[in-house]
Amino acid sequence: MKVVIMGCGRVGEQVSLLMANTGHDVSVIDYDAEALARLGPSFKGQRIRGIGFDRDVLIEAGIEHADAFAAASSSDTANIIAARIARNVFHVPRVVARLYDPHKAEIYRRLGLMTISSTTWGAERIRELLMHTDFDPIIAFGNGEVELLSLETPPHLVGRQVKNLTISGEIIVVAITRRDQAFIPLLGTELRSGDQIHLIVGSTSMKRLQDLLGLGEGG
Repeated sequence: MKVVIMGCGRVGEQVSLLMANTGHDVSVIDYDAEALARLGPSFKGQRIRGIGFDRDVLIEAGIEHADAFAAASSSDTANIIAARIARNVFHVPRVVARLYDPHKAEIYRRLGLMTISSTTWGAERIRELLMHTDFDPIIAFGNGEVELLSLETPPHLVGRQVKNLTISGEIIVVAITRRDQAFIPLLGTELRSGDQIHLIVGSTSMKRLQDLLGLGEGG
């Protein structure tokens, strides 16, 4: 995959290294030579010094043949401009813009631009860690409306079935890891001691999940 990344700060640097280390053709754009140098001598991709939304710079980076583009600079405005150019002018199939302002991120997401708000994601992650101390949250989807959680079978659910931990449209057991082997369970699958249960849960259903697990007040 040909990937162009604008911005070589902490996020851009990590994404660039991850993509390059897994065999992708990566071009990184940044106006700061020192930022590009932080990629290190073993970086196999292309480093381009320049403004990330400049047409000539983007062409030099290979935007015309890119499969994906990530705007990860420290400027929301620059990221939006670059992402829109990549999508609307060069028709890159996959375009992602990292934005600090969650309101801008939501606005442009509704306009069809794939955005990630590090502010929103960070806030949601902190909330998960503060509020769901009995769970192991893995990832939040959207703006945290749906979450993937992992937990060990509580003692009172050992011997019960997956259907006893399922509420249609609210809580779904998507997988179980048992003795280091994962599988997709049926509603009639029996829960065993030591099982790691992986669930998709709506954020508004956390209280119901706590009650099912015996973690609610007085549980």
